[in-house]
Amino acid sequence: MAARRAVPAVQPAFNGTFPSCFGANGPRTALFSTRSAACPALRPRERARTATASSALAPSRRPCPAIAPSRHASSTADAGKPQRTGLYGLHAAHGAKFVPFGGYSMPVQYSDLSIVDSHNWTREKASLFDVGHMVQHEFSGPGAEAFLHRITPSSLPSLQPYHSTLSTLLHPETGGIVDDTVITRLPDRFYLVTNAGCRGKDSAYLASELERAGEGVEWKVLDNQGLVALQGPLASKILSSALDENSRAALESLYFGQCMYATIAGTDGNVLVSRGGYTGEDGFEISIPPYATEAITRFLLESAPDDLRLAGLGARDTLRLEAGMCLYGHDLDDSTTPVEGALSWIIGKDRREKGGFHGDSVILQQLKKKSEGGGVSRRRVGFVVEGAPAREGAEVVNEAGEMIGNITSGCPSPTLKKNISMGYIKDGMHKSGTEVAVVVRGKRRKATVTKMPFVPSKYFKAPTSK
Repeated sequence: MAARRAVPAVQPAFNGTFPSCFGANGPRTALFSTRSAACPALRPRERARTATASSALAPSRRPCPAIAPSRHASSTADAGKPQRTGLYGLHAAHGAKFVPFGGYSMPVQYSDLSIVDSHNWTREKASLFDVGHMVQHEFSGPGAEAFLHRITPSSLPSLQPYHSTLSTLLHPETGGIVDDTVITRLPDRFYLVTNAGCRGKDSAYLASELERAGEGVEWKVLDNQGLVALQGPLASKILSSALDENSRAALESLYFGQCMYATIAGTDGNVLVSRGGYTGEDGFEISIPPYATEAITRFLLESAPDDLRLAGLGARDTLRLEAGMCLYGHDLDDSTTPVEGALSWIIGKDRREKGGFHGDSVILQQLKKKSEGGGVSRRRVGFVVEGAPAREGAEVVNEAGEMIGNITSGCPSPTLKKNISMGYIKDGMHKSGTEVAVVVRGKRRKATVTKMPFVPSKYFKAPTSK
């Protein structure tokens, strides 16, 4: 085993301390709130770096971003110039190729691995993805639960502290999906992550809904907050070795859909660790205060040089498609309801009985049997396509050549060595094994409707009681 490296001494600028993950009476403070003062030096106790190292290695000379609480807080990105996450310099130092994505300049791949090699590395070992372009929110106050309960179909009153659920923000009248999101209940607030590409739309939607809600809800956007996804079969081992002793013990009993506060070994900085991810592998999403994002990311990479690599959007897209995960704006949009999008499982049992959420009249009717006047006209399904891969925009047709659906995402699967796609098909044709055709470059290609995920998920789930 390689000798452990010295860790940068990350000194936080918090207005208090974090609550312990398993302590009921920890101090209640704003997540990653900062003082209006310059950040203290990270004082890295590391070996000398090469001249190619990122200029971001001098955080002591940069002021901490002020993340002040606000009822209506949002980001205002320059539409003409992509923003950069706090790890841009680190990506550049590792030979990243950048592309515009969600208003940010994001790495699509790195010089050390092709997209396919990076994909396979994630399935076999572990990869680290920068997802700091995603928008992190906090909702607190006495009305926060009722507010989120109204705009989503989730059963939030039954969501336990330090647990998360996939959900959707819904349009009031149609039940269409404004955005998909993950909602986490913390002891004194809710933590949400939404898509970068929906930042402006989501901000307007949330602001409007908050006006309707009246007082009692505080909304804060955690601008410049770091967020990285550690994914792969070795993710738990790598993260455990990077944590202090107390956090390491807690990680052992952290299951998929749960989160905890943790301390990186040798530092006094805390991070929020959520078990889950977008690849279908076991893994974690780690929310990091802005001043410590690069130092902690570097330490994770350097703690497992033989097993952990940076991965970009290219591998993230093929991995998520194999896992049957949606990409908003492609597989889901404002005109799609959760029932059409094969997300009925996110609608809580009590919500099905009582409603009380945006679009409930539409969605609850869709959940009914056809004999009761319910159902939908189309459903999201998976396809395995012969010949050339079917990508977004390709038409799905029946034997008579009539259009019965469309492809929303598609790629060759590095794991299965087959062409896989996701899309929508006419209700009644959606059962697994149904043979159809997909028009690719003017030619019909045989396709078979297939259950998703295409590759079995490997989440670390809690044991089920028998």
